[in-house]
Amino acid sequence: MLLPELSVPGANLPVREALPATVEAVRSGGTAILVAPPGSGKTSLLPLALADALDGTVIVAEPRRMATRAAASRLATLVGEPLGRRIGYAMRGERSGGKNLRVEVVTTGLLVRRLQQNPELPGIAAVVIDECHERHLDADLLLAFCVDVRANLRDDLAIVATSATPDTEKLSRALAADSPAPVITASAVRFDVAIEWAPPPVPVPLLPGGRVDPRLLDHVAAVVRRALAENDGDILVFVPGEAEINGVTRRLAGENVLPLFGRQSRAEQDRALAPGAERRIVVTTSVAESSLTVPGVRVVVDSGLAREPRTDQSRGLGALVSCRVSKSSADQRAGRAGREAPGRVYRCWSATDHAHLDDHPAPEIATADLASFALDLAAWGAPGGDGLALLEAPPMVAMTAATELLRRLDAIDDGGRITARGRRMAAVGAHPRLARALLDGTPWVGAERTREIVAMLSDDSTRDGDDLPARWRALRRGDDRAATSRWREETKRLARGAEQQPENSAPTPGDGVPATRSGRAPGDGVPASRSGPTPGGVVPATRGGQAAGGGAPGRAADRAVPDDLAVGIVVGLAYPDRIARARGVDSATYQMSGGTGAALDPHSPLRNLQWLAIAVADRAPGRADARIRSAAPIDEATARAVAGELVSSTDQIRWEDGRIVTRRVEAFGAIVLNDVPLAKPDPLLVQAAVRDGLRREGLAVLRWSDAALALRTRLAFCHAHLGAPWPAVDDAALLTNLDDWLGAELTTIRGARDLTRIDVVSALRRLLPWPAATRFDELAPELLPVPSGSRIRLLYDGAEPPVLAVKLQEVFGWTTTPMVADGRVPVVLQLLSPARRPVAITSDLASFWVQGYPQVRAELRARYPRHPWPEDPLTAAPTKRVKPRQ
Repeated sequence: MLLPELSVPGANLPVREALPATVEAVRSGGTAILVAPPGSGKTSLLPLALADALDGTVIVAEPRRMATRAAASRLATLVGEPLGRRIGYAMRGERSGGKNLRVEVVTTGLLVRRLQQNPELPGIAAVVIDECHERHLDADLLLAFCVDVRANLRDDLAIVATSATPDTEKLSRALAADSPAPVITASAVRFDVAIEWAPPPVPVPLLPGGRVDPRLLDHVAAVVRRALAENDGDILVFVPGEAEINGVTRRLAGENVLPLFGRQSRAEQDRALAPGAERRIVVTTSVAESSLTVPGVRVVVDSGLAREPRTDQSRGLGALVSCRVSKSSADQRAGRAGREAPGRVYRCWSATDHAHLDDHPAPEIATADLASFALDLAAWGAPGGDGLALLEAPPMVAMTAATELLRRLDAIDDGGRITARGRRMAAVGAHPRLARALLDGTPWVGAERTREIVAMLSDDSTRDGDDLPARWRALRRGDDRAATSRWREETKRLARGAEQQPENSAPTPGDGVPATRSGRAPGDGVPASRSGPTPGGVVPATRGGQAAGGGAPGRAADRAVPDDLAVGIVVGLAYPDRIARARGVDSATYQMSGGTGAALDPHSPLRNLQWLAIAVADRAPGRADARIRSAAPIDEATARAVAGELVSSTDQIRWEDGRIVTRRVEAFGAIVLNDVPLAKPDPLLVQAAVRDGLRREGLAVLRWSDAALALRTRLAFCHAHLGAPWPAVDDAALLTNLDDWLGAELTTIRGARDLTRIDVVSALRRLLPWPAATRFDELAPELLPVPSGSRIRLLYDGAEPPVLAVKLQEVFGWTTTPMVADGRVPVVLQLLSPARRPVAITSDLASFWVQGYPQVRAELRARYPRHPWPEDPLTAAPTKRVKPRQ
């Protein structure tokens, strides 16, 4: 028996009452969900109860490395055995225990790797996925894979999910295909936790980019001192990250403060997790929200902040940002104070603010970079998650960005299926970008240096300063023992992975893919990645100048490339879209090949370098440029060779500000390398640019003479009143059908000046329909004869009747209004005085002579005595002359 007696310290926990029902549910249906609040003992007692009830090993999957090691230690303590006998643990680069383990605690990421290698999990009786409510990406993936294995390969594999929140509907449906998995709920923690609302005296909002205002850290430290004075027992302080841990620790100088965070050495973590003789203040992050027991804690001081990943999918940049904690996370943090006795939580915000917090944190699948997730799905034989019981569908934008990246890396084919190269990348157990750098970096800088650099890049916890070569040298020297230890272990792991993945090895059928999903491994027979040429003298000649992945390094590569440039090469292979050039001399701002600007710290040792290979950059909302967090030197020649696919030379012929611009541009992604005028631009491209310019800026860029405008208005008149076949000549129609009327002129265009020489009248006449065009001057005459013998120009305005502006004396004797458009439209007569001012406007000339003329005659004959004003205009002779002087 592994489950200890009640008399064993730590064995009598609230979850114990729910264990029989949970075990029975597993025995009868194979799946179950155990809901229990933090501190109730689900991580400690459930695996032991399952191990007693089932034949085989029980694997417990934890979301964090620290929680994995701590949970295994606690289980071994309950059993009364040293770690490694029947209770063990495993994580990347670290393991305790062999084949005879009854309970093994592992990180979720490691268990996903194991499933990819052997989905049948031989010898495993049950998988416990702990803290499912946290919705880590690996946990979601692990759950889907385990459900798939149970449905298709091993119906005897038990799956138990644990959660600290009762929001388990999705989880219950995902676990069982036929009917929802049973949910067993354990009682709450036995001890009450009093809540003290302790907001700052003045509101302290988050700074731009999610930075934490130092005033909040001042307030947290003050609340800790208050808690020391008002309570007994140890104090657990929650802040968002390591920088804030250091800030609060400095402000509590003189107190017994113990930091607790992920990048610490094992000894430092064990010190914080072990009971102490003195009263302690443990300052930590979200890693201590669940699965960890910090003994002696009676008080929690919660800053109310957490740090979560965010990804700018359009730019391919990720960042950890500070944000308000959710209600469920705040409850978990508070529960840390009530694990061993009644406790108290001091919340550094108000009850009103608490009411506006989100109920739960956003699932990681909604905010994270999904490249590794997408590669795992493809390796499993389920591209995009098709057919898997994912708790939530991945966002389309993020998934599209991830699959596009994998295609560029030749990890998947156009159908989303994994390639042979993709299998090698998946086996590396790192982000696909870093896997690509590991596979392709060897012929450039040597296998050992490539592994060391990739190991450094894969450890987020070693971001001290932005100078990556300096960081590499510090790791080699062992300046930070914990960081160096992790780095060396990761380097060894990458070496072991390389030994297991020969360069030209083909995947075996079903390798990492359930047999029921795929008769053979997707991507069999797919060639390895295309590779670009390397810079001269860097790569051994035996490689043929090709940056293909994986082969044994030649000594020439080791000797030829300095360490600083070696880091730049590996970073450039991983992040070609982040290779950047300075925007100017002595500039701390750069243009990345992917199109985003980036800025160094003004005091960075990398400043004044013309080219950088950027590994980490993040962009705060509302800022144009990203902040460079880590980078290495590179030069233009090496950048061209490392990311040759980004180099392009194009003839740019475009319309710009009313003129045609012709340039030959050589670019490295978004970085312009050379830009020179074109001596002989391609006429067809010039014509295309003119068409584009006309469509964007309109027809006003042409020279419209009076004759051209008149012709256009006459054509518009015919189209409005006669319809087909007369064409529309409004701007939209002319721009849509440019080639129908302006095509011949466009073939002669070589520059903007040629536009002013186009004969628009001749061009428009091409629109006259045949044979109706023979009657154009009859249907829409340009000039109209009047009784005086003059030919007067008609003024057209689209669909409106044309206007004839004529002196009154010239139309004496004209009894009927003239008509156009085959007699359909009467002309509007604008009758003018001798001074050519309108005196009457009419479309009914007969009525005007009777009603309007007598009044006009009475008003004007005295003013213009030399002009005829007969009493009867219908019998008077029309004239355009005046009487001779007497």
